[in-house]
Amino acid sequence: MHENKVRAAIAKSWADEVIPSLSGLVAVPALSPQFDPSWATTGHLRAAVDHMASWAAARPLGARLEVVELDGRSPVLSIDVPASPGAAGDGTVLMYGHLDKQPAHGEWSEGLGPWKPVVRDGRLYGRGVADDGYSGYAALTALEAVRAAGGKHGRTVILLETAEESGSPDLVPYLDHFTPGLGEVRLVICLDSGCGTDYQRLWLTSSLRGVVAATITVRVLEADMHSGVASGIIPSSFRIMRALLDRVEDAATGRIKLPEMNVPVPPERHAEAAALSRINPDAVLRSFPSVPGMSAASDDLVELILNGTWRPTLSVIGADGLPQPLLAPHVLRQETTLRLSLRTPPTADATAARTALEKALTTDVPYGAQVTLRDFVTVSGWSAPAPSPWLAAALDDLTGTVFSEPYRQIGIGGGIPFMDMLSGRFPDADFVATGAVAADSNMHAPDEWLNLGYAEQVTAAVAVILDAQARDAAS
Repeated sequence: MHENKVRAAIAKSWADEVIPSLSGLVAVPALSPQFDPSWATTGHLRAAVDHMASWAAARPLGARLEVVELDGRSPVLSIDVPASPGAAGDGTVLMYGHLDKQPAHGEWSEGLGPWKPVVRDGRLYGRGVADDGYSGYAALTALEAVRAAGGKHGRTVILLETAEESGSPDLVPYLDHFTPGLGEVRLVICLDSGCGTDYQRLWLTSSLRGVVAATITVRVLEADMHSGVASGIIPSSFRIMRALLDRVEDAATGRIKLPEMNVPVPPERHAEAAALSRINPDAVLRSFPSVPGMSAASDDLVELILNGTWRPTLSVIGADGLPQPLLAPHVLRQETTLRLSLRTPPTADATAARTALEKALTTDVPYGAQVTLRDFVTVSGWSAPAPSPWLAAALDDLTGTVFSEPYRQIGIGGGIPFMDMLSGRFPDADFVATGAVAADSNMHAPDEWLNLGYAEQVTAAVAVILDAQARDAAS
């Protein structure tokens, strides 16, 4: 395969076809079902699927497209691309991405907006563009480039779901639906992950944390009471909430106290973190817009990296029952509600972690207050298997042809439910989890943007890997 032709074909496709269509996808406010309970009525998720399907149908790949909507579940787009001529060997390549998005969230900079695509200084701005609306475009463009450059690729099935940002609650039944038709999956490529501390190399995701999320309500009264009358007699719901959270987290250090949410860090992952700390020592902290004078959770950079990839953490991501400060009356509120998000280590048992959390928050509640837990999201983490020799060689071949620096493996603090599910179904497959989104890409935050040049390089890397897999399967 002529790699210079690969790069040329990809550059032309991104400029002429991908960016215009991807911009159109940005304009669709396809909120994930968690954030749009009326998604079936608003129709935005289906509009995003139809937009992507229309673009995919125009690709000269002979693909078979299918939009599947299981009863009551958000739609999934399947793009089944046959093997290139002369490469019809056994096995399937499965590629994954998603089309649903996080909410707009916060104030965007002047001239930018969540549903307003803007190309500026090599970046495409808009919600969902990096996380990860670009993925289907990159997958199909890579396949086209392989053929244009004289390469080969095996049968490739691209699955684009629409509930990833809600924890992929529909993914298991959809995988049950699609798995019989997939055959033997030899390679899984996930483009919903990210890159590390620079854009000079391909970053291969070695692990992902899981998540246990829940909404907790602490109720002490049937109705609000004047704080001057009730305080001191009836304990506040907020104080009881604090006491309950102290059972889960050490407030001074952030350490999670529940044994079920802690695992030993494997030596090879510790070595990865140490290597990352040496590549670009300032990049880990520079990626976060901390306020002046703010310090990190540790002075040890390796420990910081492991904190964000292999150790559990608690974030309070939402609240209810708390009035706006200037409008707050002097009352003892009847209840306090918080949304908790606990990130769990890659190899922790998410079900056991959830059970432990429920027990800690509902057993022997102070003063006998009423505690309810609801709206659980439980997602397992993932630790990548070692790459097969052919894949390791293909990754090495990217240096000097696609990227200036050798690829690196890196743990990611977020989660992708698809990866753990696929590992169990296809234990002998190779896995490539990567992506074009970096910490400074503002995913889930205002001013989300995609580095267009790097996205092209990721596309080229996928093309090289697809060609290498086909040639290995034929050997």
